[in-house]
Amino acid sequence: MAINVFAPAKVNLSLHITGQRADGYHLLDSLVAFAPVGDRLVLSAGQGVTMSVDGPEGTGVPVNDSNLALRGARLVSENGVHIALTKDLPAAAGIGGGSSDAAAAIRGACALFDAPMPDEGVILSLGADVPMCMTPVPARAMGIGGDLERVALPRLPAVLVNPRVPVSTPSVFRTLTRRDNPPMPDIPAFAGVPDAIAWLADQRNDMQPAAIAIDPMVATVLDALGDTGAALSRMSGSGATCFGLYPTDAAAREAGAAIAAAHPDWWVRATWLGDVSEMAVPQVA
Repeated sequence: MAINVFAPAKVNLSLHITGQRADGYHLLDSLVAFAPVGDRLVLSAGQGVTMSVDGPEGTGVPVNDSNLALRGARLVSENGVHIALTKDLPAAAGIGGGSSDAAAAIRGACALFDAPMPDEGVILSLGADVPMCMTPVPARAMGIGGDLERVALPRLPAVLVNPRVPVSTPSVFRTLTRRDNPPMPDIPAFAGVPDAIAWLADQRNDMQPAAIAIDPMVATVLDALGDTGAALSRMSGSGATCFGLYPTDAAAREAGAAIAAAHPDWWVRATWLGDVSEMAVPQVA
């Protein structure tokens, strides 16, 4: 038997850095949502815990224990599993690719071996983004990322753009000029897409100015999204992926096509952001 699992892109619609713990972990207050674009994992019984990688973004992806998906599967079983990863999300891009892969590997290994889900603390040990990727629904993530509150969010038409420039997360954190920023206010009940976009426009990604200082290409991407009529454009995570929100799916598709035509070397996906949990349920391959 083989198990097929989807690992969706995770997008930080807002990301407020509110403090830093003594151990170095930053405290955050973030509204996250997920997209129906992402990586695909197929898990099957094997010798040891092994991985193969293909797909358009597969070049250079490690297949040793530095890969979070392998480490995630090992949390469930050491009895032997092979992960075939098809990579569509750029690596180290601020959209949770590695963390989402790890969460998918855990879900898939539990299904493959009919095993219980690992303890939440053990999952958090893989990284602060992994718990929020376990159930890919809109959520408010607080603390270092493991304190989660589900949020009702309308389906937001969007375009994701990565200019294929590396932006080091540690470098962004080091460049921050302030780490005690205000948290988000209470998240209201949104009447629809315009209401949600208007509220999000008053929020921030506190890592965005630092990322732009490191690589101005991030600002170029934000300008490209703005030029297509995005109602809101912002960086996700520590970058360099940025997103634009649009009033309709048609507007998002048109914008995505325009940006892809103007910048054929960029990674561009017209999509939507919201709840993709049904897509992430492991299936028999």
